[in-house]
Amino acid sequence: MNTNRLSKKIEEILNFQVTKEAEAAQIYLSYGCWADSEGYGGIANFLFRHCQEERDHMMKVMQYIMERGGTVQIKAIKAPPANPKNLQECFEKTFKHEVDNTNAIYDIVNLAHEEKDWATYNFAQWFVKEQIEEEKLVMELLDKLKIAGGPNASNESLLTLDTQLGKEPDSAPLARDASMENPE
Repeated sequence: MNTNRLSKKIEEILNFQVTKEAEAAQIYLSYGCWADSEGYGGIANFLFRHCQEERDHMMKVMQYIMERGGTVQIKAIKAPPANPKNLQECFEKTFKHEVDNTNAIYDIVNLAHEEKDWATYNFAQWFVKEQIEEEKLVMELLDKLKIAGGPNASNESLLTLDTQLGKEPDSAPLARDASMENPE
């Protein structure tokens, strides 16, 4: 008896997302290694923590596929892109990567809606919310770097930014969770 509750297309797109999440982890790992080699230990730590978060996302998708009776396909991943030239490029590349991942999540949502696969549609909503948080987090990094001087930031400003990022939580507050009493 076939107990797979996923269509072939849904299973394929979810397996594609497994690979994307693995690639995302490698990008964060690579950029973390780069940041550390440049002396940005706090930023490296921040990026390493995000590497683990991407691996957790990969496992979440894999678990969902298996719970729905599908088959997970582990595929080769692309090598991470070349090291950034500076922190500005690092954060810009990270933002572009997160937007690309958001679009991949939207593809899952759209396909699930088209196929009326409400279980997958509901499952993907967690990732939609997560991507709002991820994009906001990187936008805030870009804003902080801009205030520090962008690509021309002083060593003192970069040290302060590095120290601050090493201490910050990995998630950003969502606007929808804000209230008059707690605007953050």
